[in-house]
Amino acid sequence: MNKAAAAERIKKLRSEINRHRYLYHVLDKSEISDAALDSLKHELWQLEQKFPDLITADSPTQRVGGQPAKGFKKVHHRQPILSIEDAFTLAEIEAWQTRNAKILGASVKGYFGELKMDGLAIVLRYENGLFKYGLTRGDGLIGEDVTHNLKTVESIPLRLENVNYQLPKVIDVRGEIVITLRELQRLNQRQVARGLAAFANPRNLAAGTIRQLDPKITAGRPMDFYAFEILSDLNQTTHAAAHQILRQLGFKTNPYSSELANLTAVDEYLKLWQERRKTLPYQIDGVVLVVNDIGQERILGSVGKADRWMIAFKFPAEQATTKIKDIVIQVGRTGVLTPVAILEPVRVAGTTVSRATLHNQDEIKRLDVRVGDTVIIAKAGDIIPDIVKVLPKLRSGQEKVFTMPKICPACGAAVAKRPEEVAWYCLNPQCGARQREQLYHFVSRLAWAIDGVGPKIIDQLLDRGLIKDGADLFRLTVGDLAPLPGWGAKAADNLLKAVGAVKKITLARFINALGIRHVGSETAILLARHFGTLPNLQSAAMAQLAKIDGVGAVVAASFHKFFSDHKNQKFIAKLLNAGVVITSEPKPLGKLTGQTLVITGSLTGFSRRQAQAAARAAGGRVAATISRKTNWLVAGAKPGSKLDKAKKLGVKIINEEEFRRLV
Repeated sequence: MNKAAAAERIKKLRSEINRHRYLYHVLDKSEISDAALDSLKHELWQLEQKFPDLITADSPTQRVGGQPAKGFKKVHHRQPILSIEDAFTLAEIEAWQTRNAKILGASVKGYFGELKMDGLAIVLRYENGLFKYGLTRGDGLIGEDVTHNLKTVESIPLRLENVNYQLPKVIDVRGEIVITLRELQRLNQRQVARGLAAFANPRNLAAGTIRQLDPKITAGRPMDFYAFEILSDLNQTTHAAAHQILRQLGFKTNPYSSELANLTAVDEYLKLWQERRKTLPYQIDGVVLVVNDIGQERILGSVGKADRWMIAFKFPAEQATTKIKDIVIQVGRTGVLTPVAILEPVRVAGTTVSRATLHNQDEIKRLDVRVGDTVIIAKAGDIIPDIVKVLPKLRSGQEKVFTMPKICPACGAAVAKRPEEVAWYCLNPQCGARQREQLYHFVSRLAWAIDGVGPKIIDQLLDRGLIKDGADLFRLTVGDLAPLPGWGAKAADNLLKAVGAVKKITLARFINALGIRHVGSETAILLARHFGTLPNLQSAAMAQLAKIDGVGAVVAASFHKFFSDHKNQKFIAKLLNAGVVITSEPKPLGKLTGQTLVITGSLTGFSRRQAQAAARAAGGRVAATISRKTNWLVAGAKPGSKLDKAKKLGVKIINEEEFRRLV
C-alpha cells in the first residue's frame, strides 16, 4: 500500500473507530464487538507505524478514551489513567521487550503477569485509611464519581486494614469491577422475562450497574472488585510486592497473577491461560504484562497515551475485521452453489482465516456484501468463519456487486433455483466437483472418520484415478499407494491400516456418510435409533419415515428417494462387499430419553460438541432450532434470539448447572 492509499485508509479507520468509541463510551451502546473494534484499532496502529508522519494528535491511537457520560459528578484523577498498548503475537511482545531494553540500557529484570478481566476499570481514593470516593476511568483525566454504588460492593473495604508501617494520608488504588458469567446469565434470564433487552457481555453489565443512579439496583447485582495497582508510593519495589501490600490492606487480588522471570515464562503463562480461560467464573480476553521492577517502570515512563512498561496480550479474538478480495463459487456434494468470500488473511480464534462462507444470494443481499468491502469476521472455536457485518463507511467507491453465475463454474452445466429454496443448484449429477465434495464428506469426522485421510489425500487419489467413490477406499492396496509422490510402502501401509480400522461402523455414522440431502448427523442418529439396522431402514416406507418425530415429510421424501435409486443401492452393496460391517445403534436410556433439546450461547464447562454428545448419551435429541416440540433450551452466556423464541413458545429454559444434572 502506497502512502496516498494509506492516508485514505487511515482517514476512514479513524472516523469509524471514533464513531464506535463514542457509541460505547458515551452512549453505552455498541454496534460491533470489542474484538472487532480492537481489530480496526490494530490495523490503524500498524499503518501509522509504517507511515509515522501520518500520525496526528487526534488519532484514536493517541487518546485514552471518550468523554465521561452525563449523570454523575466529574472528578479529576490525581494522575492520568493511561491506556495499554495491545499485542496479538509473541513476536510483538518480544519487540516490546527489545524497545524497553534500549531505553533502560539494560535487560528487563522480570515481568508480572495478570489476567485481563473483562469488567469496568475503577480508581478508589482512601484518606486517612477510610474510603473517600471511587471514580470510573472516564477519559483518563476525568472520571465519574460512582462512590454510592461502589459501597455496595463488599470486596471493596470501607476502611483499610492495619499494616506494620505508617500509611500515607492519601492512597489511590486501581482495579476492576467484575461480574461473573453465572450472574450475567441469571440477570439476562430476568431481563428477557420482563421483555427487556439482554446484556451483551459482563463488561456492559458491570458498566451499566455501576452507572445506576439508584444504589439499590446496584446492590441487587452481585459484583467483585479486584485490585491490581497502587497509584501511591507505599515503598513498593516490585509489582508483585504491590499485590502483597494490597492483600494486606484488605483488597481482593487475582490469585492467578504470577511473577515471570523471562519471555519463556511469559510464553508459558500466555498459553496456560489461553487454554484455561473457559474454566474461570468470569470472562477474560487476555493477559496484562508489566515490568515487575518499579524502578525500571519509572525509567520507562510513558509515551503518548500509553505506559511503556505494560502491554496487554489479547487472546485470539472470535471476531476481527478484514477485506474481501474476491467472491468465488463452491459446488457442494448435493450440487448447491455456495458463494465464498476470499479474504485478506486475518487471525481469528487462534487460526488464520482466508475464506468465509456467504451462504447464498439472499444472504449477500441482506448483508450488502461487495468485493472490496471491509467486513467483520466471526469464528468461535472450530466453527466455520462467518461474515457478520459490513462496514460501509470504509468503502472507497471501487467495490463490486456480486451476482450468481448462470452456469456451474465446475462443469459448465446449467444451474437453477428451486422455487421453495434460496439456493442455486448445479443440475449435473455427475459434476466432478459434487463427487469430490461427497468424498470429502464421506471421510469427515462425523461420518467415516478415517484417521489421516482428508481432502488432500482424497484429491490425490481422485486425480490419479485410484478411487471414484468411498467404497473404493476399502479396495486400495500397497501397490496402488506406494508409487505415489511422497508416499512409499510405510505410508501406504499406514493408510490401509487406518482404513481397515474403520470397516466396522455404527449405523448413524454410516447414514451420515452417505450424504443424503437434508439428512445431517442429528437426523442420522434419530433414524438409526428408530430402525436399529440397515435392512429395517432400507425397507421403510416414506409414510413410515415421515411419522417419526423430528423427520417430517421433506426429509422422508429425500431419504426414500436416495434408497430407491439403483446407483445408490449398488454403492451400498459395494461397501458391504468390501467388508464393511454396520453395527446396530443402541438405544440409550437416561433422563432425556425421548426429549428434544436446543443449546444456545456459550457454556463454561462444555464445548458445543461435548454438550451435544452428553445430551445424546442421556437419550436426548439435539435440534438446531426452537419449535413447539422442543422440551428444553439450554441457555449459556450470550444466548441470542433462541432464548426469546423459547420464552414465546413456553419452552422450559435451563442453565448449564441444571443441564449438567440432567446428563
